[in-house]
Amino acid sequence: MLANTALAVMWVGGLTCYALFGGADFGAGVWDLLAGGSRRGLPQRRLIEHSIGPIWEANHVWLIFVIVLLWSAFSPVFAAVMSTLYLPLTLAALGIIARGAAFAFRKASTELWQQRLFGAFFALSSLVTPFFLGAVAGAVASGRVPPGLAEGDVITSWLNPTSALGGVLAVTACAHLAAVYLCADAARDGERALASLFARRAVVSGLVSGAVAGAGVAVLHADAPELFHGLTHRALPLVVLSAVAGLAGLFLLHRNRFVAARPASALAVAAILWAWGAAQYPAMLVGGTTVGQAASDDAVLAACLVVLAVGAVLLVPSLWLLYATFQRRTPETEPDSSPSSGS
Repeated sequence: MLANTALAVMWVGGLTCYALFGGADFGAGVWDLLAGGSRRGLPQRRLIEHSIGPIWEANHVWLIFVIVLLWSAFSPVFAAVMSTLYLPLTLAALGIIARGAAFAFRKASTELWQQRLFGAFFALSSLVTPFFLGAVAGAVASGRVPPGLAEGDVITSWLNPTSALGGVLAVTACAHLAAVYLCADAARDGERALASLFARRAVVSGLVSGAVAGAGVAVLHADAPELFHGLTHRALPLVVLSAVAGLAGLFLLHRNRFVAARPASALAVAAILWAWGAAQYPAMLVGGTTVGQAASDDAVLAACLVVLAVGAVLLVPSLWLLYATFQRRTPETEPDSSPSSGS
């Protein structure tokens, strides 16, 4: 019991990391889409490329972690989700592939029309991919994925009010995270105008996310009563934590405390994911399968724990070094050469 609960918590942790890091990359693509024409949007797109260029591939490690751990430790849930929700999952996978290819080709292109073409694919893929992933989450959370192979409806399981809410909330949350992260990157590089621009966008997207979440209460009450009950009872402290952290992040953005706004905004998004997990625990498939029922044999769970421990020793320091390296000031943006670069 302890092993399967620990692995379930680790799975939620991996999902949180993907939302905070990979989600911010998707959000950056949304702002790329809204940056404007080739000339007016050039500084914004350069900042976006500079910020996500070194790490966008590494962020998908968390998605691989989530999929493999679900497959290994909770295979009945993996089978049910993949067989029922294969359409949105396939569309999300195609979006990830198209997004990565377009991002790489745009950087290598020299003709303006090519840059526009690949830029459009990059931006649109960044918009639709989190929507489909959010729709998958909404399908699971609303109990539309029953246990068994392809037992759920392949269309209505993810085309429903809760899935639509999950998709829209995923897009707005990703855009908010990206804007918050880009504020600090722009300020660190001495781009005060860009920092102010993305600060305004972070505030607007944060307010929109809050409004969507607030309106979603009525949606969940009507369409997913079990999830609504869990969020308003067992998971209520986490919902409150998300709201408080979100407001704190907006206040810090208003005060131009861009670095401090990052953890506050990240906590606001993470707490929503944790609230979802707490609301339906111990069920992994609402109304069907609990953590204990879905867990693999003890030998498999023990092997998963050992592999995760060894992998963490290698992965966590490597990712920390990667992120830390590209968050340092470059020589041309040291305080003595660019006094206005600090936040």
